[in-house]
Amino acid sequence: MTVIQGVVEHGDERGRTLGFPTANIQLFDDQIEDGVWAAVIRTDSGKSWIAAVSIGRRQTFYAQAGDKLLEAHLLDFNEDLYGRKLTVTLTAKLRDQHTFASIHALAEQLPHDVAATRGWAQQHYPWLVPPGSHPSESGARRWPEQRPRTVVAAQ
Repeated sequence: MTVIQGVVEHGDERGRTLGFPTANIQLFDDQIEDGVWAAVIRTDSGKSWIAAVSIGRRQTFYAQAGDKLLEAHLLDFNEDLYGRKLTVTLTAKLRDQHTFASIHALAEQLPHDVAATRGWAQQHYPWLVPPGSHPSESGARRWPEQRPRTVVAAQ
């Protein structure tokens, strides 16, 4: 497992436009493996959430790869995280990064990534998955303390 800590920054809001808002943390550590991950995120309030996390340079949107970025879609979550410190634990790699042929192709993939994340969480962290997995039934639950490798991102 890899743990990344950083402060949520404003992004291009493409995820929000596609129906999957993300918390964005700029990364300066190239040792963090690109890909789409199932993750557990702890907010600065101490609550934990399951998230589908993309780590990469957003090559679908930029001809030349941009800065390395962590983009986390917290499942069943609808609060403002801008400026807040998050601790992101990457727990299971779901797939490699892809350069999609279009934004539409990316938009078609996102529900599959979220479903894979939710399925993984139901097996490994069921106490963090709200009953019925409907946003109105969401509620953060405490996450057991772990001490894997920690990487500090943009502060």
